[in-house]
Order: sequence, then C-alpha cells, then structure tokens
Amino acid sequence: MSSTATTRGKTPAVGPNVPNASGGARRAADWARRAPLLPALVFTILVTQLPFVATIVISFMDWNAFHPEDRGFAGFGNYVRVFSDPSLRSSVLVTILLTVVVVGVSLVLGMLIALLLDRKFMGRGIVRTMMIAPFLVVPIAAALLWKHALLNPNYGLFNGALTWIWSLFGSDSPPQPDWLSQMPLISIMASLIWQWTPFMMLILLAGLQSKPADAEEAARMDGATSFGIFRYLTLPHLRQYLELGGLLGAIYIVQNFDAVFTITSGAQGTANLPYTIYQAFFSAQDYGLASAMGVVVVIGTIIVATFALRTVSSMFKQEVGR
Repeated sequence: MSSTATTRGKTPAVGPNVPNASGGARRAADWARRAPLLPALVFTILVTQLPFVATIVISFMDWNAFHPEDRGFAGFGNYVRVFSDPSLRSSVLVTILLTVVVVGVSLVLGMLIALLLDRKFMGRGIVRTMMIAPFLVVPIAAALLWKHALLNPNYGLFNGALTWIWSLFGSDSPPQPDWLSQMPLISIMASLIWQWTPFMMLILLAGLQSKPADAEEAARMDGATSFGIFRYLTLPHLRQYLELGGLLGAIYIVQNFDAVFTITSGAQGTANLPYTIYQAFFSAQDYGLASAMGVVVVIGTIIVATFALRTVSSMFKQEVGR
C-alpha cells in the first residue's frame, strides 16, 4: 500500500536521452522558415558589413597613397584629426548646420502645405502631384537646376524676377546679386529645402488623414477656435509624424553630397563632411583619414536611425492598439 502511494506521489523522471518531440518539431519548423533567408543574410553581410569592418580597420592606420612606405598603425590619431583640425571641424559644423536648418524649415513648410492640402477643394489631386514633383527629381539634376536655371547671376530666374519687379517701379538699375558667391551656404540650403519639403508634406499629410474626425467635431461644437484645435488636437497628433520626418530627413541630409559638390564644390566654407571625405580620399589620397571621417558619419547616421526606428515601431504599436 505504501509502495503504491509512494509510486503515485512521484513524478516519473525524464532522462536526458528521451527526445522532446514537440520541441524538436518546433525547431525544425523554425529552421525550415529561416533557411530560405540565409543566402540573403550572407549576401548582406558580405556586401555591407565586411566593407564597413575594413573601413574601421583602415581608419586606425596611417595610410596615404602618396607615401606608401610610411604606412602603419595610427591608433586614434585620425579621429583626433577629424575633431581637432580646423578645416575638418568646420566641415562637421557645416554638416550639423545644414542638417538642422534644412530639416527644420522643411518640416515647417511641409506642415503648412499639408494643412492646406488636407482641405477639400477642386483640383486637389493635381495640386498634390505638383507638390510632390520636386522630391522626384534626381538630386544631381535638382542641384544643376538651382545652380544654372535659378541662381545664375546673368540669366537665372531669380535675377530675372528682380529685374521685372524693379521695372514695375521704374528703376533702371535692379540689384543683380551673385547668389553663389555672396550666399553660398544659403543657396545650398534653399535647393535642399525645395527638394525635401514635399517629403515632409507626404508624411504629415498621412498623419492628418489618420486623425480622428469626431474629436475635432466635438471641439468645434464646444466653441473651440481653429488655432485652439490645431494647438491642442492636431499638433499633438502630428508629433510622432514630425519626429519621423525629422529623423528620416536628418539621415539623408547628413549624407548629402550632390548639392555641395554641384553648386559650390565645397568652396567658401560650404564643404560638409561627405564632401570632405571625397576630397580626403580622391584628392589627398589619405585613406586612413577618409575612413575615420566615414566611420564618424556612419555612427551619427546609426544614432539618428535608431531613434527613427523607435518612432516607427511606437507608431505601429499605436495603430495596432486601435
């Protein structure tokens, strides 16, 4: 009797050699789903990560193609040069200034245009298509358009418009500024703002169209003004979309090369970090310094991209929660 009770009270032991059928089947199913992705994963690692690792290794070397016999280990010397050399430090500051101004102004203009296009009016679809057009232009073509068709002091559209405006007031000597030499950095900013405002507009317009209409209707019935609705309802709803647009725009503007190279060729203090990398690698042939600057740009981009991914994931969670 006691042996029977003891046997019933004990849990039969499972030896280490007893296979767990359900766990093995689950692991086999997981591998069956992941196996087709392995070639793509290996290809991605070979194409992206191995060159980046090689860039990191080269960034710690003193390697100049003009002096191949002096190649050796430089430690953190190249990174110290990036942040201590006046010209390199200036390129870092220009990159930050260019990113902040372009992204900030593009967000403000994009939000204003999105608010206008969110209203119903005749021909709204055509206007939306026209507003998106600048973002669809190839970056190098957009830079050439601004350099020659708009900013040229002799036949550019801006100086032509100034001549026409001054002629309306009877003046025979209208101002004809040389935009590229007098305002080089502002000229680059203007071209980038023109191209990136439609991108911000698209993101914010999508946010406006996802806004619940019943809350705005209830606020209007309670006597809220249009400015009050925008301040307390629309703007808080657009906060995450503003963050997403700012972060994605910053990722691309930090790496911008086309506008600086085409419009000013980095002259008059307009060289940003990507253009300085180009000069260090192809002109000075300083592979170690160029690699260090590239690593700095990649790290900055990864930091911004991390915040962008967090913003996107939080937006998806809120949409699923609805």
